[in-house]
Amino acid sequence: MKNRFSIGCLVLIVSFAAASRAAHSQTMAPPPRPEDPNAKIKMTVGLVVLRATTENHKGVLVSGLTKDNFQIFEDGVGQRIEMFSHEDIPVTVGLVIDGSGSMRPKHNDVVVAGQAFVKSSNPNDEMFEVNFNESVSFGLPEETPFTNLVTPLQLAIQRSPISGKTALYDAISAALDRLKSGTRDKRVLVVISDGGDNASKHTLKDVMTQAIESNAVIYTIGLFDESDQEKNPGVLKQLAHATGGEMYLPSTIAEVIPICAQIARDIRNQYTIAYIPTNAAADGKYRAIQVKVKFPGSERLVVRTRAGYYAPGGPPKTEPTKPPTTRSLATPHSGA
Repeated sequence: MKNRFSIGCLVLIVSFAAASRAAHSQTMAPPPRPEDPNAKIKMTVGLVVLRATTENHKGVLVSGLTKDNFQIFEDGVGQRIEMFSHEDIPVTVGLVIDGSGSMRPKHNDVVVAGQAFVKSSNPNDEMFEVNFNESVSFGLPEETPFTNLVTPLQLAIQRSPISGKTALYDAISAALDRLKSGTRDKRVLVVISDGGDNASKHTLKDVMTQAIESNAVIYTIGLFDESDQEKNPGVLKQLAHATGGEMYLPSTIAEVIPICAQIARDIRNQYTIAYIPTNAAADGKYRAIQVKVKFPGSERLVVRTRAGYYAPGGPPKTEPTKPPTTRSLATPHSGA
C-alpha cells in the first residue's frame, strides 16, 4: 500500500508539471498587456462580478470568446456587461482538509490531493490551509497567514489530524473569513472531505449564506466509499454548484491527478464578467443569475458560474427557496 502511494505521489509531481504547461499553452488566451484597462476588474459600488468557466460537451475549456458572446440575466432580466476579461490572474486560495476520524482510511489520499494542487499553483497565488476534525486550525504559522511557497503548505497538509469528530461547516466558515483578508481579486476554496458534519456550531444554512455572499468559487473533492456512513456528497455538491465551482468524486488515487489538474485549469481559464444590476433595490433579497453564450455553429457550450447573490440591505438573508442551478447551455448563434 505504501508503495502504491509513493508511486502515486511521484506520478503527480511529473504529471502536474506537464499539465500546468499544457494548460497554459493550449487553453489559455494570451495575457493582456499591463496597460490593458481590462487587465484588472475595478471594484465599483453595485458591481456584480462573475467568474465563468465555459466548456464544450466534452468538458474541454473554451478560450477565445469575447464580451459579445455572453448574455447575462438577473431574475430573467437582461443585463448590460460593463467589464470583461479573460486572463490568468493571481488567486487567493484556501485548502480545507478534513482530518476527522472518518477520514482515517483516506488520509493518504487527502495528503496526495492537497499536495498535488499546491504544486499546480501559480507562483503569484497566495495560499493558506485549514485543518479540521471537531476543532479548526490553520496549518501555517500565525505570523504567516498566506504563502506562495510549496514546502510550508505541504508540511501544513501533512500535519492534518486523523481523529475525532467532523466540524466541516465551522472549517469552511473560518476559511471564508480568511479569504476576506486576501489581496487577490479572485478567491477560491478547495475542500477535501467526505461531506459529513457532526460537530459544527455553524449550520449548513449559515455556511451557504456566507459562501454566496463571499463571491468565492468553491471546488469540492469527495473522498469516501459506499460503506462510509459519514459521507454526504449532497453537501459538497450544493457548496460547489451555488458558487460556480464543481464537485469531484474520485474512486481511486489515480483519479486525483486529473481532478486536481482540472481544478487548476478552471481557475486559470475563467472569464471575468461584471455588470451593474438594473434592479437597484436594496432589499436584501436573493437574485438568480443566468449566463448564456452565443457561439457560431451548432456546438452547445456549458457555462458554469455562481447561481446568484444577495442584494445589499434589507431584512436578514435567507437561502434561496430552490437549490440554485449554475449551469447554462449556450445559445446557437443566429445573427446579431
